[in-house]
Amino acid sequence: MFSAGFATDLPRLVLETARLRLRPYEAADATAFFTVLDQSRTRLQLSFPDRLRAVPMLAAAARQLALFAQDWRTGRFYVFGIWHYESDAYLGDICIMPQRGDQAEIGYYLAESAEGQGYAREALGAIVQFGFEQVKAGRLLIRCFADNERAQQVALAHGFQLLTKEAPERPWFRFSFWDSEPPKPAILHFTRAR
Repeated sequence: MFSAGFATDLPRLVLETARLRLRPYEAADATAFFTVLDQSRTRLQLSFPDRLRAVPMLAAAARQLALFAQDWRTGRFYVFGIWHYESDAYLGDICIMPQRGDQAEIGYYLAESAEGQGYAREALGAIVQFGFEQVKAGRLLIRCFADNERAQQVALAHGFQLLTKEAPERPWFRFSFWDSEPPKPAILHFTRAR
């Protein structure tokens, strides 16, 4: 799935910024992790459906955190919880996943109460450095919906450039009277090279 050029034996690192501590999850983090996901289900449904399906209840959160630890050991996926440095409040999640070639994709979300305070921008700065220096990615990718102007500004602030616009998924049929879903917004791709 990913290139042999990526580092796969990374120690579990803690990344610190002026206000944040980004660290791999521990088993004791399950309640905080689940609470933010559970309170944010509607907001995160389009962006993180797999994560929400994997953690439908608190008991599943502990299993998911154990899988994150396994993914870290294999180099498949590096997931960090985001904590406020002074209060130790859990704010959200940021991850980086090696892909084909020398590209790695970054994804993140914050608790609704943490949005609009510059935490995403701060966490992204730390993960960009981690991606280039520790993961050894040559190019980083962030995808976000075209209507998510905050995420676009966060990416641009760290030197990412708009690459392409992914067309929304279109159903093969014109109308559906069963279980129809509203159309999904277009997805923008932002990249940054080393």
